[in-house]
Amino acid sequence: MSNAREQLAKATKIVADTGDLDSIRDLKPEDATTNPSLILAAVSNPKFADLVDEAIKSAKGDNLDDKVADATDRLAVAFGSEISKLVPGYVSTEVDARLSFDVAGTIAKANKILALYAEKG
Repeated sequence: MSNAREQLAKATKIVADTGDLDSIRDLKPEDATTNPSLILAAVSNPKFADLVDEAIKSAKGDNLDDKVADATDRLAVAFGSEISKLVPGYVSTEVDARLSFDVAGTIAKANKILALYAEKG
């Protein structure tokens, strides 16, 4: 007899909506998505300190606000890169919800995130 997850997997694609790498590793979803609130929860765990430290260290900007925004983007990409090692399919990275009615801003942020993924290889 199969469990609920196995039954669900027969009808649809399993997608993880978390920044918790251990859960992704255990659940083995096909795709994954992550967003700022999920990353915030994950970075509370000391085992991700290296990812946080690297994002902060490599952050760029003309002022503190710009550096914080850049560090946040870099952290999302760092988690997305780690997640991409665990799932065979796609990993989506959300842009800031405050850009939801700003088409140009959303596109600019998406292009920046893509460039950061390209930097990581």
